[in-house]
Amino acid sequence: MAQRILVVEDEPAIAESVAYALRRDGFSVEIAGTCAQATSAGDAELIVLDLMLPDGSGFDLIGSWRRAGRLTPIIVLSSRDGEADRVAALETGAND
Repeated sequence: MAQRILVVEDEPAIAESVAYALRRDGFSVEIAGTCAQATSAGDAELIVLDLMLPDGSGFDLIGSWRRAGRLTPIIVLSSRDGEADRVAALETGAND
């Protein structure tokens, strides 16, 4: 069975591009466009996360998942590329 990846991205074109590339490489991909959808998504082996979502912050999602004991690796994929944002994401619990 293919590893399952959750892509949390509100821009459909970006979400579909990332999902296409991952599916092409044999992964099973679920897309969530909001914090609410991401929170209710099932378990995944990896999360690819945007920081700016329409109903909340990716930082908040990372924090809530980590406080809940969810150890799934999280890769942040965001236009917020300042050093402070990278450090904040890592300190909150993102892996990369």
